[in-house]
Amino acid sequence: IKNRFGIIGNSTALNHALNTAVQVAATDLTVLIVGESGVGKEVFSQIIHSLSSRKHNPFIAVNCGAIPEGTIDSELFGHEKGAFTGAVDSRKGYFETVNGGTLFMDEIGEMPLPLQASLLRAIAEGIFYPVGGTDPVTSNVRIIAATHRNLEEEIQKKNFREDLYFRLNVINIRVPALRERVEDIPMLVSFFVDQFSQKFGK
Repeated sequence: IKNRFGIIGNSTALNHALNTAVQVAATDLTVLIVGESGVGKEVFSQIIHSLSSRKHNPFIAVNCGAIPEGTIDSELFGHEKGAFTGAVDSRKGYFETVNGGTLFMDEIGEMPLPLQASLLRAIAEGIFYPVGGTDPVTSNVRIIAATHRNLEEEIQKKNFREDLYFRLNVINIRVPALRERVEDIPMLVSFFVDQFSQKFGK
């Protein structure tokens, strides 16, 4: 798995995170991956999906912090024709297009508070409403969420719903930063030396 996904290191903290990902992959449980920016949270989501029963179905990664607040509900749940200015056609959202697969929601801590209730319902009941729609749509999507924020602190600040946090945090995987696994630095040095030696013929 490390070779397949380009993971370099053998520290206890890294191996624990990886083993947890492998164990939870066979289930359909919701997973929350936490860690600082750049530690490779999306790679862990890909590992979980690739080892799951959903591996032949779609996998889509969505950065919740990169989608404008006014359009994120349409991106996730779709919209009906005429629902808003510019909606010239009906459009399916990620929850519908990924049906049967895995939706990786990166930077979940950036999601606007008003939309969190809709996300909670979609996760808990498998039901959502497209923007401008009155008929419910059902979807079977596995959610893997990730954040660099401390969501418990965000709950205290009233920026994140506590009930949504508990829905997401069924299984928690913490990906360590490099300073927490300094024993892996020699392996990384060797890898990069080999990589650049081959590239430049030195």
